[in-house]
Amino acid sequence: MHTLGNFRFKKIDSDYLLTNDVGEYAFVPLKDFNNLASGRLDNVSFKDAAALEERGFINLNAVSLKLEDKYRSKNGFLGMGTSLHIIVSTLRCDHKCVYCHASAQGSEGKDTDMDKQTAKEVVDRIFESPSKAITIEFQGGEPLLNFEVLKFVTEYAHDKNKVAGKDLLIAVVTNLSPLNDEILKFLIKNKISICTSIDGPRKLHNKNRVSFCGDSHTKVVKNFKRLQKAYLHRVKYHPNALVTITRESLRYPKEIIREYLRLNLDSIHLRPLNPFGFAIKQQKKIGYTAEEFLSFYKKAFDYILKINLNGKVFYERAARIFLSKIFNDDDPGYFELRSPCGAGIGQMAYNYNGDVYTCDEGRMVGRLGDHAFRLGNVRDDSYNALIGKETLKAVCTSSLLDILPGCSDCVYKPYCGVCPIYNYVTSGTLFAQAPNNDRCKINAGILDYLFDKLRVEKNKRIFKSWLLAHRGLETV
Repeated sequence: MHTLGNFRFKKIDSDYLLTNDVGEYAFVPLKDFNNLASGRLDNVSFKDAAALEERGFINLNAVSLKLEDKYRSKNGFLGMGTSLHIIVSTLRCDHKCVYCHASAQGSEGKDTDMDKQTAKEVVDRIFESPSKAITIEFQGGEPLLNFEVLKFVTEYAHDKNKVAGKDLLIAVVTNLSPLNDEILKFLIKNKISICTSIDGPRKLHNKNRVSFCGDSHTKVVKNFKRLQKAYLHRVKYHPNALVTITRESLRYPKEIIREYLRLNLDSIHLRPLNPFGFAIKQQKKIGYTAEEFLSFYKKAFDYILKINLNGKVFYERAARIFLSKIFNDDDPGYFELRSPCGAGIGQMAYNYNGDVYTCDEGRMVGRLGDHAFRLGNVRDDSYNALIGKETLKAVCTSSLLDILPGCSDCVYKPYCGVCPIYNYVTSGTLFAQAPNNDRCKINAGILDYLFDKLRVEKNKRIFKSWLLAHRGLETV
């Protein structure tokens, strides 16, 4: 017997886009949509009905079992435990970036450096997580300025893992300024994944990422190329880069992409500003509206498509994360686009003093004196105690799309997610009306654009080729 499956919908041009909870989608013409909505399933054309049955919009028992397996796979992360552990080994930094989310301090003095005893306690808590895969990611400040603790954590984690037997990855997010022969040798020996920031051509990069040592672009590019050469045959750990889009960046969509191509990178992540840390104070100077960002994004994305149509695989990472959720049965591991979000249950952040936060964004709010997202301290709390805190439960509840007005019935619910910390900072509440904020507008705008492009078969082939490309370090 045929029954109508659950779906959400949105009108796009003359057709309707349908999606369901397992991430399947379909475009149907107005006539078929009216027949579906009114339950007249026998009036849907045979060709369309077959496609809709296969994707679960019209239900048969066999199809329902298949969709149950897919739903289980997509939500398998719920029982895995915390896998990403962000260690802030120091707040010191030799840069003063205009959008600094971490509220970094100057490079002098060591009062915000993590000590080895605290680092040991952090690693002990990390290995209490039941997750079979563990990523320890160093952030800052500039983590290479506290290289001794980075070394200690890496060596201690590898020693513990001889017994634990987890899939362990060590990663560092760094501006590369302190890189020297000793550090490089250690990074390579320990197969440490590296991610840096390159905001585009020299003039733009230097305006966004101000260094106390002068021309930051020249130094980061020089050291990045050095890393690329050293990591040449270590594909899994190859160096990657991130770009943060400021108001100044909006003028250079093609130039930013050309810089990444010049550096032989296979992708770029066009990341909008976040309202955390020092960036809050700079919003009037460096910020923009969601509409302005989307205009920039579309220009850049069209240029990326042109590059791919000319035979080179080069992808935009935000788009690929969404496409992975659209086409694949498993979760791509991007915590901000989960329901509930990955705060606590997917990632935790450990401050230099041992304080533990739901996520790095929660830690950034704490840097401004608001410790609403602090879970405890590694000296006082076990992993089980941290994961059971009421704060974490509140964050999980407030990021369940099924209960959030404007999200529960959104056509993009299967692919999206909310950030409660973003909502808290921008509106003063965890349960913000998501469709009213810029983060929602940007995600929806990108998905509008992707689904419009997916209606063209050659674009779909390009997008699927992106999912086969090497996956570098994704940040949360």
